[in-house]
Amino acid sequence: MIDPRRLRILRAVADHRTVTAAAAALYLTPSAVSQQLAALEQETGHALLTRSGRGVRLTAAGEILLSHAHAVLAQLERAEAELAAYAGGAAGEVTVAAFATGIAEVLAPAIRDLAGRSPRIRVRVRDSEGDESLTLVLDGEADMALAVEYRGAPREGDVRLARVPLYAEPFDAVLPDGHPLSHHPHIELAGLAADDWIGPYPGNPCHDVVLLACEQAGFEPLLVHSSDDFRAVVALAGAGAGVALVPRSALRGMELKDTVVRPVEGPAPTRRVFAAVRRGAELHPLIRPVLEALAGAAAGLPTG
Repeated sequence: MIDPRRLRILRAVADHRTVTAAAAALYLTPSAVSQQLAALEQETGHALLTRSGRGVRLTAAGEILLSHAHAVLAQLERAEAELAAYAGGAAGEVTVAAFATGIAEVLAPAIRDLAGRSPRIRVRVRDSEGDESLTLVLDGEADMALAVEYRGAPREGDVRLARVPLYAEPFDAVLPDGHPLSHHPHIELAGLAADDWIGPYPGNPCHDVVLLACEQAGFEPLLVHSSDDFRAVVALAGAGAGVALVPRSALRGMELKDTVVRPVEGPAPTRRVFAAVRRGAELHPLIRPVLEALAGAAAGLPTG
């Protein structure tokens, strides 16, 4: 009989690519993870892992077992959801990992809505940039992620996660006041190819959006200044340090001193935001109202 707890460990190792990283994510020692994997190999009668550089990778047998692990773990999530619904369990805590603008734009309004509609559900927020929020969900440290599409993000239909699309928003060009293109009603990115750029650090999904937009415009931006705080990005642009692309929602209510904000000519770079939970948990009586509140808050966002 295969122990499903060991399947969680196998999936963590597959996700993190090293025993040490998987152990840290699961709050276990590397020795304990290695022992559980050895026991799983004994249960199945197959070698499941092999060394690959400084990490490990799954063998063919390991990949087969992992595909079944996804299904088993999703079914266990569904069982927990149905049992909680049977017990009338719309009371408890839901931990949501989210990026700062998403917290302000949809999560905070959703929490306000839940306080009136489902007052027995408590939402605990973790500020998590980049792809960290999805990892927290997969590792069981958060129940839900508010995340942004990025290169390498789990795709729609990923067997580990259930996703709910929330909103998409364009990026606007932020230029120093007095920039040669500041009088244009729209900005062609190719016209900024020779400028210094200000942008998020690698790992932040918005970094990928900026690079891809510039790549499609035919150039690689010279990222001279880096910050994940869009207020800092705008302040640097206002100081004449460079140009930037910033999500439109991040600009709302911000002091735009000494800057000019213009829409991008043609198809605008876009940030696509979604909520994600472990597959099978989307119908849990604690999870479902939070997803519905997030969707309602996203539907009420300004479109301009």
